[in-house]
Amino acid sequence: MANSKRTLFLKRRLRVRNKLRKVTANQGRPRLSVHRSNKNISVQLIDDVNGVTLASASSLEKDLGFYGKNNVEAAKKVGAAIAERAKKAGVEVAFFDRGGFLFHGKIKALADAAREGGLKI
Repeated sequence: MANSKRTLFLKRRLRVRNKLRKVTANQGRPRLSVHRSNKNISVQLIDDVNGVTLASASSLEKDLGFYGKNNVEAAKKVGAAIAERAKKAGVEVAFFDRGGFLFHGKIKALADAAREGGLKI
């Protein structure tokens, strides 16, 4: 019997998150966590040691100009916004947590825009 898309997504998400936990155990760098739905894309800069969110950006923000959109252009805007907000929060380096999403399309566009904005991921 074949696995469902949801089961494969959850397995992939656990695999990525567990690898990040092993790598980040001693470094204390924040994690750039991405969530993508059918209608929106959002990203958070999370400090796992203290359990706080340092910065966030989403396509739900009206000032980004892509309210309620989930396309590559919106992902680029959100990536640039999170890079700017991370610099304001004093963060220059972070680990990229793509969750269970594959690294192509919107997720890749977001990561590239964050890198272009000066965030090292």
